[in-house]
Amino acid sequence: MSAPEPQPFPLRPEPIHVDEDILADLRRRLAATRLPPDPGNRDGSYGVDAGYLRELLDYWHSEFDWRAAEAAINVYEHYRVEVDGVPVHFMRKPGVGPNPTPLILTHGWPWTFWHWAKVIDPLADPGAHGGDPAEAFDVIAPSFPGFGFSTPLPDHPDMNYWKVADLWHTLMTDTLGYRKYAAAGCDVGALVTGQLGHKYADELHAIHIGSGLKLTLFNGDRAWDFAAGKPIPEDIPDEIRAGIIEFDHRFAVHLAAHMLAPSTLAPGLSDSPAGMLAWILERWMSWSDNGGDIESVFSKDDLLTHATIYWVTNSIGSSIRTYANNNRYPWTPAHDRQPVIEAPTGITFVGHENPPGVGTDQRVRNFLDSDRAGWYNHVNLTAHEVGGHFIPWEIPAQWVEDLRRTFRGRR
Repeated sequence: MSAPEPQPFPLRPEPIHVDEDILADLRRRLAATRLPPDPGNRDGSYGVDAGYLRELLDYWHSEFDWRAAEAAINVYEHYRVEVDGVPVHFMRKPGVGPNPTPLILTHGWPWTFWHWAKVIDPLADPGAHGGDPAEAFDVIAPSFPGFGFSTPLPDHPDMNYWKVADLWHTLMTDTLGYRKYAAAGCDVGALVTGQLGHKYADELHAIHIGSGLKLTLFNGDRAWDFAAGKPIPEDIPDEIRAGIIEFDHRFAVHLAAHMLAPSTLAPGLSDSPAGMLAWILERWMSWSDNGGDIESVFSKDDLLTHATIYWVTNSIGSSIRTYANNNRYPWTPAHDRQPVIEAPTGITFVGHENPPGVGTDQRVRNFLDSDRAGWYNHVNLTAHEVGGHFIPWEIPAQWVEDLRRTFRGRR
């Protein structure tokens, strides 16, 4: 039987364009930056080193070319729609193959839709990248509501990850007309994807995620504290204790500030490009597997492309508010069946996020022995020695292969 004829896409593309006066205002603010003294912080032990921050700010002001970044972004199709009253931007690469499967990719924080840039081509056109055209996807990569070009949010104080899943399902089925689709995501995007696999399993081929967390991650009175106030046990090896402390350092201030006081943090980040860059730069530095050299993962142009997307859309405040809403409007199940996430699920684990005391060779077993495994209809679990939080950016070839394997035989 021949493949069905592809249907015309129902929307008209709108290339990304940032007004010149917004870019001129950014340059003025960068030129007027006042950084504080930062003694004793060349090692970054107090946070982002002011020396490297100043280097990036000077580059942003004098050398970074947003128009070149914009042109690279506009190689792909871009669309803007309203879904249930919420503005949604998405990037699209049409699939090249006999019967491409619709695939929606959901990013996290401080990601943008552009963090999918290294995987969108091989996913959409595998035949041009050493793969099988039969595994092509019609790739949809939205900006998370309140992030980047999916702004400004209307008066939607309850926008959180599981409500975004409802928006995505409406986007894919009602707006774009797909009968059945695939989904993948990382960071908070993995929770959105997990919720799709929970609530809409019958309309999904499968899902692929970059973590295996419970959908209740943000529920509870102390969701901002991984340890829920419990002390580190005294009778554990020193290296595991050090690993727990290092792991806490990566996430403690991030989660606490975003959940407990996003509206206190947001004005400074929205008014100062230096403040905004410092806040998100620390996450890119500590969460990626960069061996102490952030530019081995993100070039200056890469960093500033993502930062400029946040800045020109004034979306840093609404992006961080999502964390508080994940906690304030806690996840509630759509059904009581087991596993909670019924859609077939593939998971990619990476070495930089191995739990303290757990090696990559133990990572899958650690997951299977945990109380998280029972949440998922897991069909494809893979652990990589390399890679950090930004998996499709850091190890794109491995991510693509893992995802393809999840969907084989499930389209």
